[in-house]
Amino acid sequence: MFHGFEKLSRHVNGVEIAFRQGGSGPALLLLHGHPQTHVIWHKVAEELAQHFTVIAADLRGYGDSSKPDDDPEHLNYSKRAMANDMAELMSALGFEYFKVLAHDRGARVAHRLGVDHPERVERMVLLDIAPTLAMYRGTTEAFARSYWHWFFLIRPRPLPEMLIQSDPAQYLKSVMGARSAGMAPFSPEALAEYERCLSLPGTATGICGDYRASATIDLEHDQTDIDAGVKLTCPIKVMWGAEGAIEACFDALAEWRKVATQVDGKALPCGHYIAEEIPEKLLEEVLPFLCKAG
Repeated sequence: MFHGFEKLSRHVNGVEIAFRQGGSGPALLLLHGHPQTHVIWHKVAEELAQHFTVIAADLRGYGDSSKPDDDPEHLNYSKRAMANDMAELMSALGFEYFKVLAHDRGARVAHRLGVDHPERVERMVLLDIAPTLAMYRGTTEAFARSYWHWFFLIRPRPLPEMLIQSDPAQYLKSVMGARSAGMAPFSPEALAEYERCLSLPGTATGICGDYRASATIDLEHDQTDIDAGVKLTCPIKVMWGAEGAIEACFDALAEWRKVATQVDGKALPCGHYIAEEIPEKLLEEVLPFLCKAG
């Protein structure tokens, strides 16, 4: 996996962020989702590196990045803090301007990154999410059953952490395997890496902190933006799995057009884990968009 990439880390924003870097040309930041790591991009990273300098990072709390404790207000895992990690990482690597391809939790970080640092992000692709505030406010029985972990992980500590730590591999399979494609999309090498990182001390704390922040401080930040009329202004392409909960429960394009000024997108023939289920189709969709100037 990741032939031609270096595995590196940088201390930024008070945490250590692990990442892989490869390729040359304009900068492209890749952000992963839960309960995974930057390894989700292993089927597309080498092709992307033919066009970009690719930075595939582990979010704080995940992978080999730092896992700070979860504070009472969940500020350590706010998407604002996580976005600042990535803004500072890209600066440390010499990239003042960059593009973003992000999935799931990483796409929520990318949303905040684009709002808080609009001068830095040239364009972005967001995979299989609707805006966080819209998803919580639009919760239905179908959504709650599909995304049960959203409501499990925000329970007070230490219960969710204890249950994850008791059997990290089973937790991973219970979340990832419950999606439409089951465990079939995940290569043995990638799955082994997800299990290794989920077993690291502090990962359960980081995951729960991430979700608790999304149900509290992140919603406050998002509502403040809406009240002030602040929107994402860079070009955005949103795509989601036709077999997943976003398609079934939300009008993703309509929701994104409420919070962004330049949005296009569509459903793809897959479930949640787009980069691992249909990597060739993903490349076909994102390369023409990402390769545009500005």
